[in-house]
Amino acid sequence: MTSTAADVQAAIARLERARVTGRSCEPLTDLIGRTDIALAYRVQQAVTERRLAAGARLIGRKIGLTSEAVQSQVGVDRPDFGVLFADMLYVDHEEVPMARLLQPQAEAEVAFLLGRDLTAEADLVGLRQAVELAYPAVEIVDSRITDWKICITDTVADNASSGVFVIGEQGLPLEAFEPADTVMTMRRDGEVVSSGTGRACLGDPLNALRWLAATAIEFGAPLRAGDLVLSGALGPMVPVRPGDVFEVRIDPLGTLTARFSGKGE
Repeated sequence: MTSTAADVQAAIARLERARVTGRSCEPLTDLIGRTDIALAYRVQQAVTERRLAAGARLIGRKIGLTSEAVQSQVGVDRPDFGVLFADMLYVDHEEVPMARLLQPQAEAEVAFLLGRDLTAEADLVGLRQAVELAYPAVEIVDSRITDWKICITDTVADNASSGVFVIGEQGLPLEAFEPADTVMTMRRDGEVVSSGTGRACLGDPLNALRWLAATAIEFGAPLRAGDLVLSGALGPMVPVRPGDVFEVRIDPLGTLTARFSGKGE
């Protein structure tokens, strides 16, 4: 299909209305189609610019759809990326209010803090040198699209189906471990609900970071020192219920706890 400027504006308005009202919306495919990923990123960028104009602050990026398990869960076949705003960040044990989420799902990830800009294409050695620390993290992915009935253009336009994220307080330098060798276990009420390894994330979370760095350069917005990067799921995502407490261990990075308020809080 060929989308018009009016279609693009309608897609932006649909997503913004869902975010502001807390009511999910229909897929965007009637407006931007199912295959034009560049157009979907234009919608994402426009929504981002609106939030920045309203006072939001960017602190990094997120990579989505890096795990075959998660790709299968949502019916897509390639990674994507979105942006991280400061108000999306929660720390270990801090309670996340369910009222700001629509249909959240939790996935455990390795988060990277960059100590150098990535303004030119880098090999894995250069990437490692750019990473200051790595942290255990839980991303709470969320979709403004009703019932997660998404295709790749829906999730790209919707900031890679971002919600919020929880990050551990202690980080490790890459000299201390290999991201590909991390082992993740996520428990809810003591029961294991998700597990996986670093190799589930494009073979190595550093591969995901390399993909993002190159893609960000293509889009004219390279990664910078100080950016946080959520590198992608290490295992299947798990629906979040009001009052849930997830205990996540990512060896050797450590543990963290993601807590959620009761219904409507």
